[in-house]
Amino acid sequence: MILAKDLSIFVRILFLVVFSLFLNLIMRAQNQKVADSLLKIYQTSELVNTEKLELLRNLSFNEVNNLELSIQYADELITLSKLEKNNLYLYRGYYQKGNKNRLIGNLNEALKDFFNGGNAAIKAKSINGEGISYMAIADVYSVMGNSNNAEIYYNKSIQLLRKSNDSISLASALLNAGDEYSKNNKFGLALTYFEEAGVIFKKINYSSGTAYTLGNIGMVYAKIGKSELAKSYITQAMNMLEELKDYYAISDYLLYLSDIYLMQNNWPAALRSAKRSLELAEQYGLKEQISNSNLKISELYQKAENPKESLKFYKNHIAYRDSITNLKSVQQMADIRTNYEVSQKQIEVDLLEKDSQIQKLKDKKQQNIIYASAISLMLILIITIGFYRRYKFIKKTNGIIEEEKNRSNQLLLNILPEETALELKRSGKVQAKKFDSVTVLFADFEGFTKYSENLAPEKLVESIDFYFSKFDTIMEKYNLEKIKTVGDAYMCAGGLPFPTKDHAYKIVLAALEIVQFVEDSKNVNSENQTRFEIRIGINTGPIVAGVVGIKKFSYDIWGDTVNIASRMESNSEAGKINISAFTYNIIKNDFDCKYRGEFEVKNKGMMKMYFVNDPLDSLKNYTFTNELVLNDPNEF
Repeated sequence: MILAKDLSIFVRILFLVVFSLFLNLIMRAQNQKVADSLLKIYQTSELVNTEKLELLRNLSFNEVNNLELSIQYADELITLSKLEKNNLYLYRGYYQKGNKNRLIGNLNEALKDFFNGGNAAIKAKSINGEGISYMAIADVYSVMGNSNNAEIYYNKSIQLLRKSNDSISLASALLNAGDEYSKNNKFGLALTYFEEAGVIFKKINYSSGTAYTLGNIGMVYAKIGKSELAKSYITQAMNMLEELKDYYAISDYLLYLSDIYLMQNNWPAALRSAKRSLELAEQYGLKEQISNSNLKISELYQKAENPKESLKFYKNHIAYRDSITNLKSVQQMADIRTNYEVSQKQIEVDLLEKDSQIQKLKDKKQQNIIYASAISLMLILIITIGFYRRYKFIKKTNGIIEEEKNRSNQLLLNILPEETALELKRSGKVQAKKFDSVTVLFADFEGFTKYSENLAPEKLVESIDFYFSKFDTIMEKYNLEKIKTVGDAYMCAGGLPFPTKDHAYKIVLAALEIVQFVEDSKNVNSENQTRFEIRIGINTGPIVAGVVGIKKFSYDIWGDTVNIASRMESNSEAGKINISAFTYNIIKNDFDCKYRGEFEVKNKGMMKMYFVNDPLDSLKNYTFTNELVLNDPNEF
């Protein structure tokens, strides 16, 4: 029999759960009041099984004031779901935790949560849950700048959600995928996805989704130069989002309006729009938007030739960007692992010594009882054997420790430049540094995504390794720094971690060797590798370099110089080396270059570009001395 008190609790939670589900499905909006009401039930009732799982899911979803508390609810939901062997709620727990980790900037943790959630959804045979997990994974990859993975998981998500009845999730996946295509200048695909998403949102009368669709279509029109049409769509979107109090998107759209005004040479309007974006972001604590708005204002002041104001806002951009990517939490895993293994080996030595002493006492007592005259001989023998064994064990242990320490040090040097690795070991952290002049190279295989769909993973990896191994050898030849590889993209730089005078020449020569190697590889018959075409882009300018991450940490570089180098690569052609005017002005007297004209570059306007053909005769006999630039880079 259900008691009156239990019935009352049951009715209350049923009402609140239904109400929360209504919000989730119809409005997709979190509600702190719902979380506060559910908390009272959580603290006073003794719910079990599915009822408690549902309560925890809604607590985690609706708790918006305290994201750490929301993650605690999600962790409890995950633990109970595992005990109950309920894979559907296990997926929901990981999904809620991933969303909160993404909001607070823990992108690596969020990605791990969403992958775990997707696996749980597969076990639960939930097509909808699997599709939503893939969409969340794609969103995180997009924020990380990994466009290849983002597009792959958006397509997986859309294919699955088309099989479900969840119209909002399908439209959201289409909207986000369209945004990714827009970022990669695939404007036709972007508009196609936005239009389909808009039809779905309008059909189900979902105002927030309709607003995002209008805004994103406006952003595409802005990128292709249809400024007035872009302003019309973005203004409609902001008006709708103002009513919905969705200030994150408004802040983002204001930055696009700033770009439009700048393209129209209306600098005051561009600055007002960017500052309004910053005001909204600061008012509502939107870290990512604060970082982006500061960067935009810095760029505007730079164009207005006001370096003092530009630097002030750029420093704010760096500070907030670092708080999102955890740049200040520098990885100390190499020394931590070594110290841990040393302590473990020392414990073994101490235990062995203790056991040996106990055994000696026992033997001594027994020998005293039996034969007093044999005690000395036996003790000498035992002590000698014990010390010999202890000596061998300690020697072996020290060898293991030294071997592991050397291995750890070698791994660290494989990941980081030697100077950076030494600084990490010496102080436990790495200070970010600014370099006044660095040349950055991006290389990317043309048509890689198409190949990857038809090749076995093992053969694809073997083919990429074939090329990247040679690229690494070329980097060593010219004393350049490999930064990272992302999928089929290869990134390197010259002029760091020690500034040099001839980094631009070295990078261009390395690029010519890369192009020649790729071309020659086409004539090598092999059944194990697939042959590709390569595009290369190069730019020279100031950058900021440092170490990011707390797991699988890496040495990385940031700044407009890096972004422009990436744009040079995306605007290049197969088998060609596309360089910016900055690099051209340095190497023009030593290389045969062809002027291509001016091209539109995102957030930079029209930029001159050049193809590099061959080095001139004066450079063929040039000797690189690796002479260092004497001025130290500024540190942030």
